[in-house]
Amino acid sequence: MKAMSMQFLKTISAFYEDALEKGDPRVESWFLMKNPIPVFVIFILYLLMVKYGPKFMQNREPWNLRLIIVPYNALMVALSTYMFYEVLVSAVLARYSLKCQPVDYSSNPLAVRMASVCWWYCFSKILELLDTLFFILRKKNNQLTFLHVFHHSTMLINWWFYTKYVAGGQSFITVLLNTFVHMIMYSYYGLAAIGPQMQKYLWWKKYMTKLQLLQFFTGMTHTIINMASDCDFPRAFNNVTFAYGIIFISLFMNFYYQQYVAKSKHIENGKDQNGIVRNGIDKQK
Repeated sequence: MKAMSMQFLKTISAFYEDALEKGDPRVESWFLMKNPIPVFVIFILYLLMVKYGPKFMQNREPWNLRLIIVPYNALMVALSTYMFYEVLVSAVLARYSLKCQPVDYSSNPLAVRMASVCWWYCFSKILELLDTLFFILRKKNNQLTFLHVFHHSTMLINWWFYTKYVAGGQSFITVLLNTFVHMIMYSYYGLAAIGPQMQKYLWWKKYMTKLQLLQFFTGMTHTIINMASDCDFPRAFNNVTFAYGIIFISLFMNFYYQQYVAKSKHIENGKDQNGIVRNGIDKQK
């Protein structure tokens, strides 16, 4: 039994080392890219924060983080804008194909530029974990939904592997679409954090979910086109992107229904014949 266990561990170790050797050599020396251990540690710490953070804050007053949240969101808007610009310019100058774009693993400046923005995108997923920390410290536990936690935790792991193995190529479309959405999303969060006086300017909140759904449908279409073509891009990553797209479309459609359709019906049913809202519930625009 001991010999079998040792052999199993050797097999796992050999597979692990072989998998790391197959990574993109250009990114190996970049921060967090040598092996997945640091990112998995961050992943575990994040889940522990989600589990125990609300318990820590249970008998404490919520923190006023306005002086932190506003600059944080401004930083995320700036970073998202930078990444959007970099991936767009790199793709256009390199004449990327929307149908089939293999990864260019060469040291060509444009190829390295695209790999670099993929790394920044991966790193931004670590910064975005602060969203959850802010919810916990402000005792906004209703925001700690399965969608929120699943999205933040899995994107971190997912994009470590993308950056490690396919920094560029077909994956550029995900960065392009998501950074554009985040430019708008973090602008909203930043304005909302300023205070109630900004609420009248934030009528476009519900359209952000529609924009996110459009992002996923566009990404799925791009992936399907690539899967149907004879393209030298790892099929495993296309399969993951496709499955990921289905999961997120389902989750975001459910969120949109619960947040805007079902809630609207519930509020409408609470009105009397004169249109007065019962029980002090007002319709949210």
